[in-house]
Amino acid sequence: MHIRRLFLFIIFGCSAMTLGVSISTHTMLARAEVLGQPKKQKSAITRAQPFDLKEIRLLEGPFKDAMQRDQKFILQLDPDRLLHNFRVNAGLPSTAKPLGGWEAPNIEIRGHFVGHYLSACSLMYASTGDEQFKRRVNYVVRELAKCQAALPSKGYHQGYLSAFPESFFDKVDRREPVWAPYYTLHKIMAGLLDGYLYCGNRKALDVLEKIASWLQFRVGRLTHEQMQGALRNEYGGMNELLTNLYAVTAEPEYLQLAHAFDHEVVFTPLSRGEDCLEASRLFPHGVHANMTIPKIIGAAREYELTGETQFRDISTFFWQLVALHRSYVTGENSDKEYFFPIEDFSQHLSPAAGETCNTYNMLKLTRHVFAWEPKAETMDFYERALFNHILGSQDPETGRMIYFASLKPGHFKVYNTAEDSFWCCTGTGMENHAKYGDTIYFHDADSLYLNLFISSELNWKQKGLRLRQETRFPEADTTRLTFRLKKPIKLGLKIRYPGWAQNLIVKVNDQVEKIQATPGSYVTIQREWHEGDRMDVRFPMALHLESLPYAPNTVAVLYGPIVLAGELGIENLPDVYVRDHSELNNWPAPSVPAFASQPQELTSKIEPVVGKALTFQTKGLGHPRDVELIPFYLLHHQRYNVYWQVLSDEEFQKRKRD
Repeated sequence: MHIRRLFLFIIFGCSAMTLGVSISTHTMLARAEVLGQPKKQKSAITRAQPFDLKEIRLLEGPFKDAMQRDQKFILQLDPDRLLHNFRVNAGLPSTAKPLGGWEAPNIEIRGHFVGHYLSACSLMYASTGDEQFKRRVNYVVRELAKCQAALPSKGYHQGYLSAFPESFFDKVDRREPVWAPYYTLHKIMAGLLDGYLYCGNRKALDVLEKIASWLQFRVGRLTHEQMQGALRNEYGGMNELLTNLYAVTAEPEYLQLAHAFDHEVVFTPLSRGEDCLEASRLFPHGVHANMTIPKIIGAAREYELTGETQFRDISTFFWQLVALHRSYVTGENSDKEYFFPIEDFSQHLSPAAGETCNTYNMLKLTRHVFAWEPKAETMDFYERALFNHILGSQDPETGRMIYFASLKPGHFKVYNTAEDSFWCCTGTGMENHAKYGDTIYFHDADSLYLNLFISSELNWKQKGLRLRQETRFPEADTTRLTFRLKKPIKLGLKIRYPGWAQNLIVKVNDQVEKIQATPGSYVTIQREWHEGDRMDVRFPMALHLESLPYAPNTVAVLYGPIVLAGELGIENLPDVYVRDHSELNNWPAPSVPAFASQPQELTSKIEPVVGKALTFQTKGLGHPRDVELIPFYLLHHQRYNVYWQVLSDEEFQKRKRD
């Protein structure tokens, strides 16, 4: 063991335990490996903990299908083509054909996708145990290490690693235009950390720490004011990454460096409970959503590692602002990548609504907020965003990704190309579909939280429990849990009673349990569990409406948590695989039917289609024609509509006359 690290652990690790440090399971295991800790730490900050991805395996269902498509997509990518720009920048030979889009040799953000690729491969290895992904991680890390070692001979400072010149960071310091070098570096560093945590690649940690040392040199040259000015340029979740690096190594300088990336013009008002997400003197065009959410995830991790409550206040208040007040019915947020005034939703049903990276990051933040105070409301949002936006963001034919989840009436989804896109949302998209197991279950010392109804098997080794969840949700409104135990255990099983559910029914070994809880809470079944015990949960689903904020006559239709979109056909539909994610934003859209009904009668005019799961048909409701409704996550390669205008009798008659 490294003597300095042992000494630092004695000083800083013990004080961290006093503060109630929360470190997620996979990070804690890695830290134990580095520091020689025999056991995980307990936390006074988090009331519930996630399981390691390696303890969860998906079973047959839509999420496993998406994960398998993602596997094929990842394995189709050539690591040498992804590494090309790194090798060229380091003066190393490369015979690979350069990629296009955001990874083209002349694009300033080049190299970001390698970070996502490392993370996605690492997550997929943890989720499946497939050695192909670990081998890819090991290869890419080895080659990046060669580039890092060669860069000083090209005049770069020791430890630097990127696919672009170090001078890009000088431009940030001088406040000159440059496309997000810190953001790109964050992706690379996060990918290396994931390679270490999930694949046990110690070289990845070594390369990462060398970058962090370079970063200390870089940031250390700046005054506080200069650094705060540099943070106006997008920097991703650098404070989260560095806090996680501190959690793994116990090196206090990494935590200090993380704080250098705390953006005060955002953090200070949020810590006071002030909504600062709209246009202002500092942000004349509004606040860029995906520049901001990762910063808040960093604040969440800083709270967990320091116990400083200001970071908790920043995180929880921001989560409420976005999840509860600035999100569309699908769980997505923002328009043209920016937050907007909440009273202006009706002006923002656009083809550029809902950047997928935003939802990726909001789900990460939601996991922290839930861990501190496990609430069904928090997990209801997670479910809404996961089942509708994230599951619906992948092309079922190619496994490729969308950038925006368009909400323009009559528009359609567009996907990246095979070699000429490599958007940020393609990168986070690869990660999304590789880690579906990470939130299905949480736990504390004596309880197991059933958060999501997704077919899966949990192997809780500490308790000697294998729990198998079998469900066809959302096509069916039931799930079955089967217990496999080495010996009986006393355990509280906490079942989410969703806010959308009606009359939750729980049976244990065919005996109905008395439920006193209400929708929007957790039901606890406390008992001694034995081998072969079986629990059946039924959560009846129903059609219901949700109005667009500040637009009561514009509604979306849901079945349980599932957003239903209207199928509008393929007339004048262009090729939906595009190099530029925004190139079809202005493609002409046809007129979209409206709903003509009294509000209280609307759902009665929507009927299920016999023999077609999750499919509904309007009856005498649509004007000028009725429409068929299917889940938004299943709607691809055709035009659609999510939010419907509801006409009054007077408006309906006027339209008929016109």
